[in-house]
Amino acid sequence: MGPRPQPKGREVIGINRPVRARKFCCFVVLALCCAKAHGADLNKVLRVALVAPETGFDPQAINDLYSNYVVREIFDPLYKYDFLARPYKVVPNTAAALPDVSADGLTWTIKLKPGIFFSDDPAFKGKRRELTAADYVYAWKRLIDPKLRGFNVQIFDDRLVGAKEAIAAAKKTGKFDYDAPLEGAQAIDRYTIRIKLNFPAYDLLSDLTSVATAAVAREVVAAYGDGNGWIMENPVGTGPYFLKSWRRAQQIILEASPSFREVRFPESAQPEDRALLAKMRGKKLPIAGRVEISVIEESNPRLLAFEQGQLDYITVPTDLVPKVLQGDKLKPEYAARGIVLGRGVQPAIVYTYFNMEDPVVGGYNNDKIALRRAISMAYNIVDEIHVIRLGQAMIATQPIPPNVIGHDPNFKGDAKYDVAGAKALLDKFGYIDRDGDGWRDLPDGKPLKLTLASDPTAIYRQFDELWQRSMNAVGIRIDFLKQKFPDTLKMGLAGQLQMWSLSNTASNDEGSSFLDLLYGPHKGVSNLSRFDLPEFNALYDKAKRLPNGPERVQLFRRMSSLVTSYAPWNLHAYRIENIIVHPWIQGYKYNTFDPHPWMYYDIDLERRKAAAK
Repeated sequence: MGPRPQPKGREVIGINRPVRARKFCCFVVLALCCAKAHGADLNKVLRVALVAPETGFDPQAINDLYSNYVVREIFDPLYKYDFLARPYKVVPNTAAALPDVSADGLTWTIKLKPGIFFSDDPAFKGKRRELTAADYVYAWKRLIDPKLRGFNVQIFDDRLVGAKEAIAAAKKTGKFDYDAPLEGAQAIDRYTIRIKLNFPAYDLLSDLTSVATAAVAREVVAAYGDGNGWIMENPVGTGPYFLKSWRRAQQIILEASPSFREVRFPESAQPEDRALLAKMRGKKLPIAGRVEISVIEESNPRLLAFEQGQLDYITVPTDLVPKVLQGDKLKPEYAARGIVLGRGVQPAIVYTYFNMEDPVVGGYNNDKIALRRAISMAYNIVDEIHVIRLGQAMIATQPIPPNVIGHDPNFKGDAKYDVAGAKALLDKFGYIDRDGDGWRDLPDGKPLKLTLASDPTAIYRQFDELWQRSMNAVGIRIDFLKQKFPDTLKMGLAGQLQMWSLSNTASNDEGSSFLDLLYGPHKGVSNLSRFDLPEFNALYDKAKRLPNGPERVQLFRRMSSLVTSYAPWNLHAYRIENIIVHPWIQGYKYNTFDPHPWMYYDIDLERRKAAAK
């Protein structure tokens, strides 16, 4: 086996060996032609920030929001949400049209647009590599490969005919057979995919907008795949950008791909889009030649970088909202500079999960349920909303957040901030101070001690202090495991954390993905709490087979009730997002499901230059 080809124009710096920059072997004339062909202006550099470190860029393997923002610009799912349409609607991306679905809902046929190409890469041995139906089939097999531990395995694992059997065989042999036909996903010709389902999947179209379903070339995995088969360091897709360079947890640079197809800024008949279209109509995408992504975890430096024009837009840090906003509007000094505010309730939930296999907080007996419920009742959610989040959130009542299908505005749950009630519940089930040291013990007399995973940032120190005060109020000891997000995530996936506060955000309008986070068969993949309740699992399986309607809503409601009753999660908040954008950014429109659609943005360089004076 010869040496592996090296990746294009990028250097990865981190715990693994550096991956050296790849160079294009082409004449200057060809390079100029390519630059003109893809239309992007390398002088236009979009400057943005992530609030936490990325983990890598494999669309089937990533399981964090920050990496997802980047991967969306490199890889292509079959479908996407129309950038301008409200209400949101799914439209073809690399697909030629919406799926042709059989009368029984079990067979989907999808045609690809011909003439779409991957970014040039040595893995393709000097040839242009066209996107084919087989690339999607291969990617979907990767998603269900147990070795990859795909966070979004639920999209296909029980839907596709033959998927369960393929997964079982891979677990038995230790290797997924990518050459074996999968009846549920077939490339019937170069540009046609046929999907066969075990049951009608009414929400599959929404899931096919997920970057987890994006096409991957098998040659790229063969060239760069690590021991898990991941291509975290060497993503090569058909999207508008490719990875130019990467300094782990510091900076990511994307550059417009010369191979990207003809895509224009979308049209809209909505009156509110007229002014935007007056500037953007017909522009070829992407427009910015480079995207420079900095990882800035602390809120003050992030806002300062925006105010100094070093970042083109940011999500306003929660702790700095009073500096920027006056109520739900920009302060006059920001508005006077032409800064634009995009604001909405995120399709996301903030929660603390309890590891249901942990000997202290886990389990399904009444005493363990009582402990989790008491901890949740003792946590001062009122202070979180009004003191830490400064009113930029709403108290969460159920696992499914607003703005996605399945959220029930009439469901209130039964958990509330109640210190006296928490103390009474702890007393009733034997969590009392047995040795007189002022701290509660377990019913068997052993010390009761909690350990909550937490990030080493200023905002999380505020949450740690709130947890400390809340637990002190009911006599429970709590310690904090402080480390960076990627390391904490690894421990969470391995079931090594007792408690962890985090959030999950939807990339589409389907709410069942939030319930998947509590689905027993997905323990250690998407289900970090390892909650495994037969009734919940059966309801989830049934709901997946139903169209949106009263029966499905009723199932979602029952599942939400089980979550609040068994308390594998302490539900915290639904966040209100505030994005501020400099006036030199053109093409901006607040997007609930994609807050970072970099392909659509233009930059007025003269206006940016004038603002810097």
